[in-house]
Amino acid sequence: MIQQLRSINFYILILLDAALVLAAHALAYLTRFEFAVPAVHLEQFTSVLPVLVPLKIACFLYFDLYKGMWRYTSLPELVDIARATTVSTVLLLAYIVFFRNFQGFSRSVFILDWVYTMAFVAGVRIGIRMVYGTGFVTLSRVLLPRPGQNPEQTTCVLLGAGKAGETLLRESQSNRASDLRIVAIFDDDRSMHGHSIHGVPVVGGLDALPEWKRIEKFGVTDALIALPDASGEEIRHLMTLCERADLACRRIPSLTDIAGGRVSIKDLRDVDYKDLLGRQPVSLDDRKIAGYLRGKVVLVTGAGGSIGSELCRQILAYGPKRLLLLDASEYALYTIQMELEHERDFHDYETLLGSLCDEAWVKHIITAHSPDVIFHAAAYKHVPLLEANPWQAVYNNILATNALVSTAVKRGVPRLLIVSTDKAVRPTNVMGASKRVTEKIMQAHCGNGTAMMAVRFGNVLGSTGSVIPLFRRQIEHGGPVTVTHPDVVRYFMTIEEACQLILQAGSMGEGGELFVLNMGRPVRIADMAADLIRLSGREPGTDIELRYIGLRPGEKLYEELITEDEGVVPTQHDKIMVLRGQTCDVLTLTRHLEELREAADSRNPERIRQKLGHLVPEYHPEKAG
Repeated sequence: MIQQLRSINFYILILLDAALVLAAHALAYLTRFEFAVPAVHLEQFTSVLPVLVPLKIACFLYFDLYKGMWRYTSLPELVDIARATTVSTVLLLAYIVFFRNFQGFSRSVFILDWVYTMAFVAGVRIGIRMVYGTGFVTLSRVLLPRPGQNPEQTTCVLLGAGKAGETLLRESQSNRASDLRIVAIFDDDRSMHGHSIHGVPVVGGLDALPEWKRIEKFGVTDALIALPDASGEEIRHLMTLCERADLACRRIPSLTDIAGGRVSIKDLRDVDYKDLLGRQPVSLDDRKIAGYLRGKVVLVTGAGGSIGSELCRQILAYGPKRLLLLDASEYALYTIQMELEHERDFHDYETLLGSLCDEAWVKHIITAHSPDVIFHAAAYKHVPLLEANPWQAVYNNILATNALVSTAVKRGVPRLLIVSTDKAVRPTNVMGASKRVTEKIMQAHCGNGTAMMAVRFGNVLGSTGSVIPLFRRQIEHGGPVTVTHPDVVRYFMTIEEACQLILQAGSMGEGGELFVLNMGRPVRIADMAADLIRLSGREPGTDIELRYIGLRPGEKLYEELITEDEGVVPTQHDKIMVLRGQTCDVLTLTRHLEELREAADSRNPERIRQKLGHLVPEYHPEKAG
């Protein structure tokens, strides 16, 4: 209130309202007496003014009509205006009844005064809202669109007239700095055709876009996809329509990415391959996840990697007591640290720089910090590199995991979850075989007080080792885009979805489970490459060459998620299955691991592969391809 009293604008607004109140009361008399006010009533009018104006301004102050910014006037402010006007009218009538002769006053004057006061006071505020918000400039832009009206704006059409589309349209009109001018809407709901939303017409169905005759007239250059839950096939179809109409296309985020259902103009982005993948949003049992994470000390190995860093981000939502970030990469660890510190405003973490191969370091971490939950995401995953350096898979993927698991059991860590891969199923490469051994290590140590489980899934989009960044770099350089084989297929999901399901699986395991994520349908890598070329605005085979270079060492044409001897059982979550494979004897496993260590120390690739074959009988490197 003190700040208001110091502002000259505050007094200007009061004077404006005082003038409006005076004008409303005068118009009430003029209307009642048809602009011929008798002298006696004119005397009543002048005698009541010294009370009426201060009384109404006092009520406006009491109901905080001057606290809000008029440019943002909305329904709550209009309700306050109605309340203030009603109370002031009642108080004015009470004053006249008790201190003046009410018999001489016209009752209808006070009804008209209430109506006019409401109209004037609310009308001025709504007018200011229009000037600063949708604005007369914006209204003319919507109602009278003309080609080339504002060269700084992008003229667009909107695909989708649902809630997301309406929100996007409203924000573009209310934001004077918006660079969007939406001139038409397309939607398949026939009941909306011929109508308009915020002054913009719904001109037809989505398929009518390429034939719409006003694209050139209005200078339309972009199509905005406002269908946040559209499937991959629907997005692909819309891209085809935009291509036929020679329009660039952008879209709002998917439902998974819209925090709290809010859609904002700044969230508009180009169509990404994730949109074409069409993965449906994941439903989570947050109560169960929070049950094992809230108030707990959580260790994430590989915390700076693609999966590890996303796990850290998602774990924050469940209120951990402390987050232990372990990674061998100094830069990766620094990057996730800075994100947590400055972007996530989370400070209860510990950065642990070092390799899991350092068994003394691992024992110190678990002993000193006593984690309640461990997410083991650290691993070497690049198939050709590990084929050339198989001993690194032994050290980093197998022996380091064994040291971590053994220490966790000895120190009584309640829960440990290992991130695995579909390449562990009937592996034909060292990486897949090494991850299958880590699953066996988990199963061998079960039943010793630590609930251990593994989660097996396929490729994730956007990870550091994903093929998509490679394709994008090749496209940026004009090609060629290299694909190993025309028939090679892979399972894909987004990093966000994979980590959501990892957290959910962690809440379901009791010990010894091998969870498998529902990866949907496999994707042909050649089709993926072609889609990415089209997303860049070019045509595969015409603008950019698609070249087949042959399978790399250790690669298969297709991946699997389960083997024949693993019994798959559905869980309460439709995207998570559970396998209960054969248990493994700890002593036998330990003996094999020592032999494997000796083979790795010898740097003999063939000997390493032979020892891996003893541990994983289904490992057949000769079947690669």
